[in-house]
Amino acid sequence: MRYCKKCTMPDTRPGITFDSEGVCSACRHYENRKNVDWDARFKEFEAYCNKYRGMNGPGGYDCAVAVSGGKDSHFQVWMLKEVMHMNPILFSVEDNFPMTQAGIHNLKNISEEFGCTIISCKPNIRAQKVLMRKFFEKYGKPTWYVDRLIYTFPLHMAAKFNTPMLCYGENVSFEYGGCSDKETYSAMDQIENGVAVGFPMEELVGDGVTENDLSLTLAPSAEERAKLDPFYMSYFVPWNSYKNYQIAKAHGFHDLTHEWDRTHHAENFDQIDSRAYLVHSWLKYPKFGHAAATDYTARYIRYGMMTREEAIPIIKARDGKLDPLCVRDFCDFCGYTESEFWKIMDKFYNRDLFEKNDCGEWVLKHPIWEENK
Repeated sequence: MRYCKKCTMPDTRPGITFDSEGVCSACRHYENRKNVDWDARFKEFEAYCNKYRGMNGPGGYDCAVAVSGGKDSHFQVWMLKEVMHMNPILFSVEDNFPMTQAGIHNLKNISEEFGCTIISCKPNIRAQKVLMRKFFEKYGKPTWYVDRLIYTFPLHMAAKFNTPMLCYGENVSFEYGGCSDKETYSAMDQIENGVAVGFPMEELVGDGVTENDLSLTLAPSAEERAKLDPFYMSYFVPWNSYKNYQIAKAHGFHDLTHEWDRTHHAENFDQIDSRAYLVHSWLKYPKFGHAAATDYTARYIRYGMMTREEAIPIIKARDGKLDPLCVRDFCDFCGYTESEFWKIMDKFYNRDLFEKNDCGEWVLKHPIWEENK
């Protein structure tokens, strides 16, 4: 493993590239922001909004936002409703896991604070449980079914409500390092970014799951999608997760203060809606050697909020420590014992990156805190 010379991201992140100076593509993209004419970008955004403003008549929805209720959702709705004076409708997909108190509050708050209607999809729980077990055990992708719906459901709803202007937050691949090296406003290809790529139907059906249970996981037809104009908010405004959090807090967003100190996170305001879902995002650790603490310290370094030297001890203390509450909720939902869970997890540790110590624990062969030894 090599680590970016500026931030803490390893070269094992899928799609990320390092230049000849050992700096990752995410850091270079962030540095390049100083060369962007953000005033001109905002004028583009105004023209884009004006193209769709009032398109469905007085009182009609003229844009849509895919939301979870999180800090970025609050920021996006605030931008469209309060700053741009659009009339958004919000589309949400529940994950069916027990929610945190903050998560319950925030989804309610985003509707109440900004005066917006939320159309929510509650996925088929029976199908979800079957597919979670299948995809966890076979691919280490337990939340594929929910993640796929997070991508497809807003597209279906935008088509039904005739709101081509569909808002997504940041282009994750461009902002944080991935396959996309080109910045674009259009989120049309987001469904192909690898997070929830489609599987053949024959891989999905069985064990009580039918094609009828999976209809919403199919993307709209090419003809329907061609009528949509989904976009990344991060193209039009300088995207900053921490600033989004501050704006969200000013509008009633709750973080996890006094509720839950997650053992594997370096902050208390990102992906806070439920506990079990975080098993999915933590699976980056055994597969690629980094998890949420690396993700956020890398951002903090780019934002000028932390030095690389300050970040490394946080990663050492937190990155590999999946929170026990996440495991318990996950096992309760899927019907695993915790010993069964860890036995399954064991096979996803990348043997090129990890080895077992004398206590039988998986440890990184080349951790960032030993990079110069």
